[in-house]
Amino acid sequence: MYNLQLTPEQLEFRDTVRDFVENEIKPVALHPDRLQPFEKPLMTDLLDKAAQMGLRTLALSEEAGGAGADGLTSCIVMEELGAGDVDLASVLGQTSTLAHLLFDRLMTAGQKKRFLPQFVEDDRYHLAYAGRGAGEGVGWNYHRPMAAEGGAEPVAVRQGNDWVVNGTLAFVANATVARLFAVQANTGKGLTTLLVPRDTAGLTVREPLKAVGEAIRWHHGAGAGVTFKDCKVPADHLLGKEGQSPFARGADAARGVAQVAAINLGLGRAAYEAAVDYSKIRRQGGRFIIGHQAIGTKLADCAIRLELARGMIWKAAWLLDHPEAVADRSAADLPYHVVARVYTAEAVNDVALLSAECFGAMGVMRDMPLQKYVHDSMVFLHADDADGAAKLAVAEAIAGYIRAADAA
Repeated sequence: MYNLQLTPEQLEFRDTVRDFVENEIKPVALHPDRLQPFEKPLMTDLLDKAAQMGLRTLALSEEAGGAGADGLTSCIVMEELGAGDVDLASVLGQTSTLAHLLFDRLMTAGQKKRFLPQFVEDDRYHLAYAGRGAGEGVGWNYHRPMAAEGGAEPVAVRQGNDWVVNGTLAFVANATVARLFAVQANTGKGLTTLLVPRDTAGLTVREPLKAVGEAIRWHHGAGAGVTFKDCKVPADHLLGKEGQSPFARGADAARGVAQVAAINLGLGRAAYEAAVDYSKIRRQGGRFIIGHQAIGTKLADCAIRLELARGMIWKAAWLLDHPEAVADRSAADLPYHVVARVYTAEAVNDVALLSAECFGAMGVMRDMPLQKYVHDSMVFLHADDADGAAKLAVAEAIAGYIRAADAA
């Protein structure tokens, strides 16, 4: 049964991570010296501490050395991390999701024996997926013909006992910190996934984009472009079967989307809480401004939007863990992860802007956190999986229309 009452384990996860964020992440992430520059490097020391707490292996099964958290628990944790720093949360969320998918479901026994010990024992061992997700193209590329979207993947050719990979990907999430890449390549028989360690000859992670310049970074986390030049990968690093990429399953991608929405929610909550705290100490007109109707209305609007977003994220995460609820018609057959992602992006951007208004002119100063919250919310809002066209995935479900089938 869908239940809003969290289990003791979920409460413990939430409270432990919340304390970590308040006591260790926020003091560093929101220090005025860090807020002033446009460029904000990844806080690797805190990323290591989070890994030592088990957040890197959060969704990995207990048998494999992880915490075995389900989708709802993962979203609860990601919200807390997002309230501290969206880049840290994005890296940990990506690694945690991929760890469960790769080690618990997709790898052969031999592959698991080779890679799992390295992953579990090394707190800096992160994971990256270099390829297109099952639902990719729903956003900015939606209105383009399906055929025009192909050709972006690297090409892999079988040579004896190796696969030789060539090509370039403009952006791979977690690329700068990943020790193992799951690379989607075209072998002529369809999309195929290969496991490529970071130290493989011919794999080059390019310099990440800067916050300002000719090409501007417009993402969260630790992403960068990746190039493959005559990159030799042993044949037994094939994940699944040739021409049948295991990353084609929509449910796997949906879990990651729900967690991104949760990180986005954490950002909105941080902005809202900053506005509440400030409104309780700022006096104007003989009283604290939280007592003014204009400020009270803004804060109420923030609280309403955040609660609605949280409810949608939790529902989406729970349904992904319990697909039988859709099968027996207890819930509508809709892509709830898309609903949660799109609504949260719009709601949190509103929350960040309303929270900044509570600060008045101070809300735009670079040594204050609100300008960062507004910027981060804009990045979430204009991401490929949350822009206006992303809503068309919901329209497809309503109409029973499948874009790929129509294009074929």
